[in-house]
Amino acid sequence: MSITIRDALASDTQTILDFIIELAIYEKEPDAVKTNLEETREAIFGKNSTVKALICEEDGIAIGHAIYFYNYSTWLGKYGIYLEDLYVTESKRGLGAGKLMLKHLAKKALTENCGRFEWSCLDWNTPSRDFYEGLGAVSLDEWIGYRLEGDSLEKFAKS
Repeated sequence: MSITIRDALASDTQTILDFIIELAIYEKEPDAVKTNLEETREAIFGKNSTVKALICEEDGIAIGHAIYFYNYSTWLGKYGIYLEDLYVTESKRGLGAGKLMLKHLAKKALTENCGRFEWSCLDWNTPSRDFYEGLGAVSLDEWIGYRLEGDSLEKFAKS
């Protein structure tokens, strides 16, 4: 068994979309995925894309992905990496694939002089939270995330 991490290619788009859907099902939001194959391809591989993706393979077969982008810390004066999705297909969990993808991105953050590597996790997802904290990641419980989307985004923008 050989687990490898590589940059995603445009030809991986269907696999990435499948993993996005699987993750949404795991996160109890199966109807939340609104994107399609073309939108996903354009978002990750398009000319103006700011999104990156990794593919994790076991013996050449995709078993997971990481989707990330760069953000910026005004306090640190440095870029950071924000992990949007980390997913390993259910039958392949426990092999170390998730840890390898996180380590790959942590090394990238150091190589590129990023000040942070961060992500979010649902509060009920105890297995993932325990996993992340076991790696040394710290929960940012004092921060509350906010979002405008759909009608509320449109209403606010037009007000």
